[in-house]
Amino acid sequence: MRKKFFIYGFLLFLIVVAIYHYTGRGYLLVFIIPILLIIGAYNASQKKHAILRNFPVLGYFRYLFEMIAPEIQQYFIERSTDGKPFSRNQRSLVYQRAKNIDSSTPFGTQQNLNTETYEGIKHSIFPAKVNEELPRVLVGGKDCRQPYLASLFNVSAMSFGSLSENAVRAINIGAKKGGFYQNTGEGGLTDYHLEGGGDITWQIGTGYFGCRDAEGNFSPEKFSEKANLPNVKMIEIKLSQGAKPGHGGVLPAAKNTEQIAKIRGVIPHTMILSPPGHTSFSDTKGLIQFIKQLRELSNGKPIGFKLCIGNTAEFEAICHEMIAEDTYPDFITIDGAEGGTGAAPLEFADGVGMPFEPALIFVNKTLIGLNIRDKIRIIGSGKIISGYSILHAIALGADMCNSARGFMFSLGCIQALRCHNNECPTGVATQNKMLMKGLVVTDKSDRVYHFHKNTLHAANELLAAAGKTSFSDVDINIFMRGDEFTNLSELYFPDNLKNVTKRN
Repeated sequence: MRKKFFIYGFLLFLIVVAIYHYTGRGYLLVFIIPILLIIGAYNASQKKHAILRNFPVLGYFRYLFEMIAPEIQQYFIERSTDGKPFSRNQRSLVYQRAKNIDSSTPFGTQQNLNTETYEGIKHSIFPAKVNEELPRVLVGGKDCRQPYLASLFNVSAMSFGSLSENAVRAINIGAKKGGFYQNTGEGGLTDYHLEGGGDITWQIGTGYFGCRDAEGNFSPEKFSEKANLPNVKMIEIKLSQGAKPGHGGVLPAAKNTEQIAKIRGVIPHTMILSPPGHTSFSDTKGLIQFIKQLRELSNGKPIGFKLCIGNTAEFEAICHEMIAEDTYPDFITIDGAEGGTGAAPLEFADGVGMPFEPALIFVNKTLIGLNIRDKIRIIGSGKIISGYSILHAIALGADMCNSARGFMFSLGCIQALRCHNNECPTGVATQNKMLMKGLVVTDKSDRVYHFHKNTLHAANELLAAAGKTSFSDVDINIFMRGDEFTNLSELYFPDNLKNVTKRN
């Protein structure tokens, strides 16, 4: 609060000095200062724009920069993402869909249609009818007693602590309205995840937050108490995540408030480093036994695990252990090395783990090769942000998809890169109460709902354009790639016809 008033006071002081210096007409201040105060008061009370709500005067500079120099903004967006950057339109696409406004664009494609790198959907000249009903996927294998009919598109793991309480609440209310689930992330299941009534996938990380004893080990009693809440539809064991595989979660000390520490059972105002691995098991057999234990403690709810693929032989060993024990997870979530996070060591973010696409292909082919693909659902989680990326993930082997970044954008995230120091200007990734108030739950929950609905509708339209009526019919053959184009002459023109000219 004190810092904000200092900034506003300093800004007004600069304006006063500038006006007096360049005009010598101090009386103008009598008109200008009240106008600024009125604008500031209005912006501080409005509920649509988090930046202006938190920074009632300075916030206009952000919109000015976007208007006069979008290339500068795009430069920082691309610098802030790992691997393949988002195209210029992708973040604005999320905003448009979240605000439920027309997301069409003029002047045609803005992609670089390089025939060596282009990738697109093979549309049909006989398109199918667009299905207005949003697709759902049943999750639950032979040992599951409470199968869950999930949306095709859901919210990926983001913890309370990394996200603000207002962000968590907005997502959950939007999930309730749209009929999709919110993954809690490893930070634990909190009241903010439950009060909106939305479906929950509870993630159990290596820190066992929310289900740990005094020594930090897994507590079956505490787990069972929360796992059997009606909002909790699935449980996900986090083995690793894409942004920092093999490292464990990180919550900076600046974000570890008294409230967060109480929920997680740790000392406040200290950096929280989750262990790299689980203490409840240390090998493939132990993992399968842990899945069995959680299934019994939750009375048969779907149990799965999430990982970023590293040593492929280890995943194959897990699969062989499933077969030996005749025990299978109900789902496996595949995270790509390009995944996002609120805080990660640079070397882990940039140099550890397998990217999403090859990882998804590998897992799908492995399960098919071992004849167990029909027993397990695969959830894709790696920069899923549009209807196109959903369709692409399904074509590579996913049954359904999770997204973190897309839903963060729908909340108003501008990629200010302040997630780790508690200074997120939009109130999405901060525990600062003054910044958090900029995120108005009632407004942003509607945006979460609309982003989900409109993105899945776009996926339905793309499916129909490819001539398909069901997502179960989607495979990689509906996509074309640049390397297919280079051999078109050999494919369609035999040697003896290559020199034949067109008819006059």
